[in-house]
Amino acid sequence: MDTRTVRRTSVTLPDLYDTDLDEVDSLEGEHGKLRDFRYADARLRELPLSGTQLMDGRVTGLTTQRARLEELRLHSVEFSGCDLSGLRWEDSKLSRVTFTDCKMLGAMWANVTLDDVVFERCKLDLAAFTRVRAIGAVIFSSCSLREARFSAPDLSDVAFDGCDLHLTEFDGGTYRDCDLRGNDLSSLRGVSALKKIIIDRPQLQGLAQAFAAEQEITFD
Repeated sequence: MDTRTVRRTSVTLPDLYDTDLDEVDSLEGEHGKLRDFRYADARLRELPLSGTQLMDGRVTGLTTQRARLEELRLHSVEFSGCDLSGLRWEDSKLSRVTFTDCKMLGAMWANVTLDDVVFERCKLDLAAFTRVRAIGAVIFSSCSLREARFSAPDLSDVAFDGCDLHLTEFDGGTYRDCDLRGNDLSSLRGVSALKKIIIDRPQLQGLAQAFAAEQEITFD
């Protein structure tokens, strides 16, 4: 099985290379299940999807103005080159899922469980992650998370690498061994919530700068 590794965090990737994928024109599936599929280049105004299991598939080039995804179970699925701006994803579990070069501006994630998930070169500016829980390895690599907000998440053992964290906010939650090495931390918000994280010693100055701004500390 292929893996994606950032420092000590290793994600098991979808295993699709020996699988014959069938072209489909919908993600609904039969009886709420869709397997061994390829869904490509769809242009949709809306994408409502609820109570569906997606397994062993690729979603490429999907563009939608509004996606509402609820109570989904995804296993071994790749998303690439998709524009899901305005996405609302709730009450779901994602296992061995990758998002590559996807645009999810202003996306809202609520009560979503992540297990072996990679976000790579994704635009997640202004996204809201509420009660998102990582129960396995999760990597954010070279992503833009400008003004995104994590509210009461469990980001234990999650790795951020080379991400734009300008005004990214952390509000409560659990961050044990969350790896923030390789990122500029100087403009984070909610620094006091980031207990038991992992950083490099040179990052202390940036973290102190963010803390001082948050506490409205001035130097005279």
